[in-house]
Amino acid sequence: MTGGGTVAAVDLGATSGRVMLAHVSARELAVTEAARFPNTPVRTIDGLHWDVLGLYARTLAGLAEAVRAGDVASAGIDSWAVDYALLRGTRMLGVPFHYRDERTARGVAAVHAVVPPAELFAVNGLQHLPFNTVFQLVVDRLDGVLDAADRFLLVPDLLTYWLTGTAAAERTNASTTGLLDARTGEWSTGLARRLGIPGRVLQPLVDPGADAGPLLPHVAAQLGEGAARLRVTTVGSHDTASAVVAVPATDADVAYISCGTWGLVGVELEHPELSDAGRAAGFTNERGVDGRVRYLHNVMGLWLLSESVRTWEADGGEVDLPGLVRAAGQVADPVPIIDVDDPGFLPPGDMPARITGWCRAHGVEPPATRAAVVRTILASLADAFARTVHRAAELTGRRVRTIHLVGGGARNAVLCRLTAASSGLPVLAGPVEATAMGNALVQARALGFVSGDLEALRALVVATHPPQEFRP
Repeated sequence: MTGGGTVAAVDLGATSGRVMLAHVSARELAVTEAARFPNTPVRTIDGLHWDVLGLYARTLAGLAEAVRAGDVASAGIDSWAVDYALLRGTRMLGVPFHYRDERTARGVAAVHAVVPPAELFAVNGLQHLPFNTVFQLVVDRLDGVLDAADRFLLVPDLLTYWLTGTAAAERTNASTTGLLDARTGEWSTGLARRLGIPGRVLQPLVDPGADAGPLLPHVAAQLGEGAARLRVTTVGSHDTASAVVAVPATDADVAYISCGTWGLVGVELEHPELSDAGRAAGFTNERGVDGRVRYLHNVMGLWLLSESVRTWEADGGEVDLPGLVRAAGQVADPVPIIDVDDPGFLPPGDMPARITGWCRAHGVEPPATRAAVVRTILASLADAFARTVHRAAELTGRRVRTIHLVGGGARNAVLCRLTAASSGLPVLAGPVEATAMGNALVQARALGFVSGDLEALRALVVATHPPQEFRP
């Protein structure tokens, strides 16, 4: 093991992206921001898309900043799940669709007509979400687009391909497609064949920590002096897989909440849990780093809050979100608890109006002020988080003693307090930058800057970034 080194963690979220510099050694885990940029979807005549070319350009600019800042040995990319580009040769066929686009409903009906939901879960172990990759690919097949494609690449794999020329499917993110066998961790070619998805589009699977190669010469030249030495390392390219690596816990009696646009709530297992009860409860089995299984439920997350703020800003004037959260913490009157997983909250739009509509449809008084709306969102998320933690414990036979809440939601003290109160369990909040840290730790281990299993990596997080405790 060397004395440590520096890596760049490219973390692309559903609303923003950033390039983080991480210096990692046996005793140090220091993360600083090299660049941050917005991720704004674009609606065209055919639907809602990701501006993936803009994301790539801003990623290159961020990596150039990172290279100028120091001797960077490696870069790794993580992002949200399920969305992809189709390619023919080196050419991208159209702009990737956004998972919130309405087109996926046709895919759900077409898939379930061939493979009923229970049978699908028995193969892939995934929570039913209407935007899972398998449903999107079947829409592409129905539209004739898939016929022209040689491969599909999920977003982190696409950017890795553009950086290095290496086309592969990183396993943690591939597990969100609905085409990976939950038991073997390999592509289910039989399932793909039944659904008319050609085997040629399924790229070779690689694990986190694999060397994707050096930068292509034109990329290295664009990034500037020092970039020629930089290599790309695969990480837990599903951002939750990277975040779970950096959960500061070294024992098994914990649940985690990776809280950002989505709230991913669950426990870590050695093997998938494929019971009918788990399927009925909406739990999913996704691959983690080192072959672990992330047994979790997707909760709508802080999307409800960010979309409310966007609506209020569109009405005119800036919104002081920290001030609104503080005001929400001081709301004394009872507020309604909404079902944050209601499909009506999934698409972009006027979230406060939808919350009002949900309340009226369910015979409860809607929140009357912005502070009360925020309190409703945070209290409802806390209620959903608590119920999900306890259900995960029941389904897996775990005795959960502590909840670790990482990601952007760890900044929200009101949410952390409400989650502790709703669950009756202590909540340990932080690190906020768990995804970038987990990304960096996997790179650092692959390069020999640190060593050990996941528990050893997490012990380094505990030692360098102790969380803040909120008691029930």
